[in-house]
Amino acid sequence: MSDPMTFAILLGLLLVLLAGGVWVALSLLIVALAGLAFFSGAPTGLVMATTLWGHSHSWPLAALPLFILMGEILLRSRLSEDMFSGLAPWLGRAPGRLLHVNVLGCAIFAAVSGSSAATAATIGRMSVPELTRRGYPESLILGTLAGSATLGFLIPPSVILIVYGVATEQSIARLFIAGILPGLMLVSLFGGYVALRAWMNPAAIPREDITLNLREKLRASRRLIPIVVLIGGVIGSIYTGVASPTDAAAVGVVFSVILAMATGSFRWRDFKEALFSATRTSAMIAFILLAASVLSVSMGFTGIPRNLAAWIGTFGLSPTALLAVLTVFFILLGCFLDGISVVVLTTSIILPMVEAAGIDPLWFGIYLVLVVEMSQITPPVGFNLFVIQGLTGYNILKVARAALPFFGLLLLAVLLITLVPGIVTYLPSLMGN
Repeated sequence: MSDPMTFAILLGLLLVLLAGGVWVALSLLIVALAGLAFFSGAPTGLVMATTLWGHSHSWPLAALPLFILMGEILLRSRLSEDMFSGLAPWLGRAPGRLLHVNVLGCAIFAAVSGSSAATAATIGRMSVPELTRRGYPESLILGTLAGSATLGFLIPPSVILIVYGVATEQSIARLFIAGILPGLMLVSLFGGYVALRAWMNPAAIPREDITLNLREKLRASRRLIPIVVLIGGVIGSIYTGVASPTDAAAVGVVFSVILAMATGSFRWRDFKEALFSATRTSAMIAFILLAASVLSVSMGFTGIPRNLAAWIGTFGLSPTALLAVLTVFFILLGCFLDGISVVVLTTSIILPMVEAAGIDPLWFGIYLVLVVEMSQITPPVGFNLFVIQGLTGYNILKVARAALPFFGLLLLAVLLITLVPGIVTYLPSLMGN
């Protein structure tokens, strides 16, 4: 049977399973077994057993549950309240005023949670009622929250970068560091958009009566200091090579427990909830990754990725044209799947053709995360939209319309890193070995 026909049958089977509500991991495993059993001569049971065993004790993957646990612990502490009270005094005179709390608050929490949905839920619980009470435009409240929460995928430590690193055997430490400058660029783009909207329609932004001197502002922000130290310690230890991502994650968990307990709002019950939630999330992601690893090996035996890459090579697409096609493909895929599923479903097939086109896999990881971020704010399966809908009770299409400008800013970010790849590769190039 020809490769296109094999690919079409396996893809159709996957779509049927996903549309039928079968778990993503189970769907991947079934397609992998079908590929091995019917379209290759490989011993199915032996390949499945050795692949599952070989990928189930990956040391880099150990960082994943630890960073998730760190985020769950801080999610249940008084961090969000401390962020609002710490950031608000400094933003009262900025164009857009307290709307920037959504942007900066999401950036800070993204750096300690690694999760887009957790960032949207935590910052949204705190900011939406407060900003609504103060009279800020509804569309900007929802849009800044939905767009900025996507930073949880990019700013390290990022769960999805760990997934990409494990799936493609890229250095997780380098991926983390590569995400810093693009993350800061996105924060600047989002903040700039808020300021532009405020300048265009100043009457829509309510006045803030914040008249604190420098000492009072510093006193109000003192609770942010432990969080900044935690973020700096985790990322700094990885960047300098003092600790691996797994070691840094373990230390981060210890200090997040200490920090949460110091707030006086973190009890044993909260720790158990954080532990159970982190276990559920980690098990789900690990199950998906294991199934994806079997699928990758299965695809290798069928020869589809290699032949598909060669087939696309016959079109003579430039790297830029290939990226344009892939961007449309990932945006469409992200309309129906969550970000992690998009990454594990596509990397085994897409990466060979990306490498054949001369595109750096490290750079491609950040590009992929940026495109996947768009899927978080695109209906019908935009996780951030679901979270914000649950918080506010608004129609999901209303939330999606508010997030549309930030979808455009994410697309602009993809264009910028394509034109200036150094935004992604500069800091990793300074790390040495």
